[in-house]
Amino acid sequence: MSEIKLEYLSALEIGELVNDKKITPTEVLEYFEKRIKERNKSINAFTYTKFDEAYKEALKLEERLKKGEYCGMFAGVPFALKDFLPSKKGWTHSYGGVKCLVSTDEYNSLFCEVMESEGGIAIGKTNAPSYGFSGTTDNKMYGATSTPFNTLYNSGGSSGGSAAAVADGLVPIAEGGDAGGSIRVPASCCNLVGFKAGFGSIPLYSRPDAYSASHPYCVGGGLVKHVKDAIALYKLMAKVDLRDPYNNMILRQNEDLDSYINAKHNLKIAFTYDFDIFEVSDEVKKIVFDSAKKFESMGYLVEEVHFNFKHSANEFSEEWCKGITIDCALDLNHAKEEGIDYLGKHSSDFPDEFIHYKKICDELSIEDLYKFNLARTDILDNFEDVFENYDLIISPVTCTLPVKNNINGNTKGPEEINGKKVDSLIGWCQTYLANFVSYPAISIPAGIGSFNLPVGMQIIGKRFEEKMVLKAALDYEKNYPWIDNFEIPFNRKIK
Repeated sequence: MSEIKLEYLSALEIGELVNDKKITPTEVLEYFEKRIKERNKSINAFTYTKFDEAYKEALKLEERLKKGEYCGMFAGVPFALKDFLPSKKGWTHSYGGVKCLVSTDEYNSLFCEVMESEGGIAIGKTNAPSYGFSGTTDNKMYGATSTPFNTLYNSGGSSGGSAAAVADGLVPIAEGGDAGGSIRVPASCCNLVGFKAGFGSIPLYSRPDAYSASHPYCVGGGLVKHVKDAIALYKLMAKVDLRDPYNNMILRQNEDLDSYINAKHNLKIAFTYDFDIFEVSDEVKKIVFDSAKKFESMGYLVEEVHFNFKHSANEFSEEWCKGITIDCALDLNHAKEEGIDYLGKHSSDFPDEFIHYKKICDELSIEDLYKFNLARTDILDNFEDVFENYDLIISPVTCTLPVKNNINGNTKGPEEINGKKVDSLIGWCQTYLANFVSYPAISIPAGIGSFNLPVGMQIIGKRFEEKMVLKAALDYEKNYPWIDNFEIPFNRKIK
């Protein structure tokens, strides 16, 4: 046990060690609990932990192992859940650190469900921005979460607590959700793999409005260090659930996923620095371009392409902010009708930006819905024009390096890049375009920039072609592994 550095291993590798009885679930928990106690304060990844419950689950697994049972691919693997929506029955969630909204989880999330079904053990919840409303993680209740690569800088959002926890070796896998980049952006800021499946492949249970996760398209998933964990998690979460009206029974594609990934395919990559609408720093441009060109050594074709959007990046981000606010605004309005005026009594619990867009959403008209769908159509047509000739699109994940934490709270992205104004909530992230139109996409590490800050490379695939995205990511990791980058956070001095 003393010779095994579990923080470097994939979740699958830890599960294999447990099933082979080379390490016990209790020993795994003790190892990661020690790391959390020593390191979490410096990055603020966890909002709370529940190790008393976790050790009880570990003992149950050990009894099964004594009987010679196979306990699942993630046997004994500690995992974290996102402190946002309900994710484990009986625990609590805060909608990303909104104090007045803290409530008991009424059900398990799909991520929690599949992890536990494969022997995983939930150990706690991780930080997120209020309502997932930003590409950074900071809120009034818990504060900012840092990337462990440089704790002066933010982990990205909205699944920033999960990303920081995995990147610092506090857990090997953690929950994320992605409605505009909330898996991919923190993956980029923390040197991780963050996969967003296409909409409909991973079912979502939204009630009372079963159709609410479509503006923009939101998908569940996780944050991991290794592509093979992302593949395993996707295969578990992609399932049929007819209570999700958008579920498209994507299981048919899992039938040939492994054979496709393991075979050689000379895919064609369309590379873009900026989709011809984003402002991008020169450092990010160089790191991602140099990484994308490495695909040529694997037999891929890489060519730069251009887009012809009718909308600017700021126009797209404005539509995204309105779209993501609608259901949250409805929840607050319905609560007010029932006599609970959260914004009246507890407005200080909410970020000013959310209140601003909530007021806008209260006044939206049918013309505004039309404008939203015109923006989506613009993205759809441009992407499909490129996909007529290419299999994948590669771009930077974010337009800059991770941003510095605001010591006064409410950390946001840059307001200017290259001297030009950008939306500081989401406009510095090149991820949300894929959420407007439901394409699968992944963030993988592209390199380390100034101040030891990670840079992510985004791979976007055609609709229903998750296997191409995962194939490309796995090929890259096999040829240009990034595991040594974790020497930076793992060896940092903890105050």
